[in-house]
Amino acid sequence: MEELIPQHGNYKKLISYQKSNVIYCLTYYFVQNYLDKKDRTCDQMIQAARSGKQNIIEGSAASTTSAKTEIKLVNVAKASLQELLEDYEDYLKTRNHRQWEENSVELLTMRELGRQHNDAEYFMNLAQTRPPETIANMCIVLIKQADYLLFRQLQRLSKDFMSKGGFTERMYRLRSEKRNG
Repeated sequence: MEELIPQHGNYKKLISYQKSNVIYCLTYYFVQNYLDKKDRTCDQMIQAARSGKQNIIEGSAASTTSAKTEIKLVNVAKASLQELLEDYEDYLKTRNHRQWEENSVELLTMRELGRQHNDAEYFMNLAQTRPPETIANMCIVLIKQADYLLFRQLQRLSKDFMSKGGFTERMYRLRSEKRNG
């Protein structure tokens, strides 16, 4: 029998969360080591990276009683990472650094590393031996991967809602079943 309040998903198993956590750790490291602490961009970047990660957590927790809230928060995570993407692109532009071109060896290599690894420790070890423009490019690739994963997650959540309904519909359905024996 269907449960009224099913267990919510384990957000730590979501690849979108894992990748967002990597992005947060790299961004924190990047900001602390390569940006002027007085620059407002520092706080903006850390908050955008944190928002990307935290909204996935909050959406997952809300999923038990509100598909609408879960969808909304996953979309906020996606939007926050888009904001962060722009910050990294601006960093490269304003300092005359090259952003890795589509199909460049660096981009393709990083894309593959992003597919193979989702643990922050792996990428932090890489970052500590790379110049800031490489770290910014690494983050750009990871953000684009996370964005794609969040897009797919939103599609799945939408499909699930359309086929199963939300909490209110589940309440009504279970109450009706109980009443009708």
